[in-house]
Amino acid sequence: MGRLALVAGATGYIGGRLVPRLLEAGFDVRVLVRNAEKLRNIPWALEVDIREGDLQNPLAVAAAMQGVEVVYYLVHSMGQKGDFEKTELDCAHNVADAAKASGAKRIVYLGGLHPVGVELSKHLRSRSEVGEILHASGVPTLTLQAGVIIGSGSTSFEMIRHLTDVLPVMTAPKWVGNKIQPIAVRDVLYYLIAAADVPASVNRAVDIGGPEVLTYMEMMNEYAVEAGMRKRAILKLPVLTPYLASQWVNLVTPIPRALAVPIIESLQHDCVMKTHDIDSIIPPPAEGLVSYRRSVHLALDRMKSGAIETSWQNASVDGAPSDPLPSDPDWAGHTVYLDARSRRCIAPATDLWKVIEGIGGEHGWYSMPMAWAARGFADKLVGGVGLRRGRVNPDRLKVGEALDWWRVERVDYGSYLRLRAEMKVPGLAWLELTAESQPDGTSLYRQRAVFFPRGLAGRLYWLSILPLHGIIFAGMARRIVAAAEKSAESKS
Repeated sequence: MGRLALVAGATGYIGGRLVPRLLEAGFDVRVLVRNAEKLRNIPWALEVDIREGDLQNPLAVAAAMQGVEVVYYLVHSMGQKGDFEKTELDCAHNVADAAKASGAKRIVYLGGLHPVGVELSKHLRSRSEVGEILHASGVPTLTLQAGVIIGSGSTSFEMIRHLTDVLPVMTAPKWVGNKIQPIAVRDVLYYLIAAADVPASVNRAVDIGGPEVLTYMEMMNEYAVEAGMRKRAILKLPVLTPYLASQWVNLVTPIPRALAVPIIESLQHDCVMKTHDIDSIIPPPAEGLVSYRRSVHLALDRMKSGAIETSWQNASVDGAPSDPLPSDPDWAGHTVYLDARSRRCIAPATDLWKVIEGIGGEHGWYSMPMAWAARGFADKLVGGVGLRRGRVNPDRLKVGEALDWWRVERVDYGSYLRLRAEMKVPGLAWLELTAESQPDGTSLYRQRAVFFPRGLAGRLYWLSILPLHGIIFAGMARRIVAAAEKSAESKS
């Protein structure tokens, strides 16, 4: 048996990539997640020990920590509002105490690269304080402080990509001239895995970064060249505050305001490695660190092939419902609004399911695209995720993934898809799509929209859009069935 590593944050962007690489490196892996259902369709899920629990629950953390040698702490509050600082500190204390009590030999924490001698944003300050708690745990801890991480699906890369793709000429805040030291996601993963073998005498924070120091403006233009576009003309405006800049990013990119704010706040000062002490603790990869242009090239290649392992899109969005749809008998006591439809389909259920699983993103929603786009834009205006979040893979869906303004809550491959809404609405909403095989080789398509209104506003909201449902949902059902039938016909 290999050494047992516990990964907290396995459903996140970095954690979801680290777990399979730890398995490849010979580790036994245990993951602690709040909702094990999120791992239902993950290829490596059957190879790990899954423990369900919340980091705010000391008993759950202590139970998950038993027998663990290396603890990876990859949890942070990106995109969360409210008193997230207290929550993060409570979680860090629980992990620190449990790691010490269980006899763990190493904690590895991925923190944020930040300047010294300046007032940090709430998010960066919180991440720094979490590192201090872990270092004081009595368990040797190595904090790897990274800045802008470049990889397919990373928030930072997607922000650069969409700003550059959409705007040939752009006005930008003065921080686009600040110096940044980006790092490729594969190098972050290299350091994380190597950190497990660092001597016990090392209990400190170190900076990690790629081989180049660039301005954000240079990063956008280097991306443009790598993507085959002309360099962008960028006009710096000192009046654009972080809040105003986040509104701009929210409107012209798929990145919701809740995620844009902490990123932009972290760019207000130069963000480069203060020292290269990491080299004496973990030597650079044998092939050298990946350059920025190379990391962009790799990310674009991943996107073209559809082989994106993890994405910012799957990060939790503050204010979005987290509870799954109750089963129908549990609806008693709820005010529930339904729009249920079904249609016979002469195509087999396999063809119908292919259309269902491919819905959204570039494929669209099969009914009144302008209406969907307008609703998505309205959601963006109020700080929601909007429709432009898209999907990670054009054909395959997994539980926990984002799909435009929905979250994939359940997938029974070949028959059933349930989506939970994450747009800004006064209530909770779900959309169910089902392909049922019939004895004669045809299929039955079922579609159901479920809405739990919140107060009077929720009821008025449903009534206000009710006239559109007869058009949008009816057209959606009709066109999905037609697309399946056309696909089946083309094969015959």
